[in-house]
Amino acid sequence: MVHKTQDGLDLYYEVQGNLTSEECLVFLNGLTQSTLAWALMTPYFKDKYKIILLDFIFQGQSSKEGEWRNFEQHAGDVHGLLNTLELKKVNLIGLSYGSFVAQHFAVRFPERLNKLILISTVAHKNPYFEAIELSWENALKLGGYNLLLDIMLPNVLSEEYFLNPLIPIDTMKAARKDLNQNAGAILKLMKATKERTDFRKELQKIKTPTLIVQGEKDSLLPVHMANEVHLNIKNSKFIVIPHAGHTLNLEHVAEVSHYINDFLNNALSD
Repeated sequence: MVHKTQDGLDLYYEVQGNLTSEECLVFLNGLTQSTLAWALMTPYFKDKYKIILLDFIFQGQSSKEGEWRNFEQHAGDVHGLLNTLELKKVNLIGLSYGSFVAQHFAVRFPERLNKLILISTVAHKNPYFEAIELSWENALKLGGYNLLLDIMLPNVLSEEYFLNPLIPIDTMKAARKDLNQNAGAILKLMKATKERTDFRKELQKIKTPTLIVQGEKDSLLPVHMANEVHLNIKNSKFIVIPHAGHTLNLEHVAEVSHYINDFLNNALSD
């Protein structure tokens, strides 16, 4: 299905799970992901919750044209979709890039949230992250998506995953290649991260109960950086998944889903 954004672009979305439920989960993708990325995780929630999956503008089946969007604009697109679907309050789950959008949404539209789940998240950058960011940008410009993927995978998947992959690396690469990723669109997405300033103080405005889930072996967004998100959201719980990398909708899926379900079903407690 397609939702028209305020500037007339097509935002692709899907509605799954328990369509009669009044409780709703909205999943927000990582940088080069699409709605397909949640296929391993949604079975853990489909019986109880209505599930909304969406591709940000420049992702998946959404529009690729137009100027780059910052995270405030992406959050506005999500808000517009919720209005179209007449969803007053939702539980918002964002991974990596999607978690940045979720942070901005929580600051700007707190009245629309029941609970907030941030997976593989940070609110600021350091020189190490900026070096990785530059390498990804240059790879995309020089060799397109295929080269970017070769460089990206060791940053976003743990050593454990490479040794015991749930989805074989070659299969994953082939599937991603078949998606015909648009290099120009990815560069527009990356600009939002490149231009994003330190958001830690803004996080202090968030009062929504928040769960932060981070992989112990996340080399892209290390645990100590994610802990800064926890420290700046007063009403938050921080969980570190041992041996896991960055892409937690592919790694340790059952464990991550258990923590999310527990958080959704119970009061917040550290």
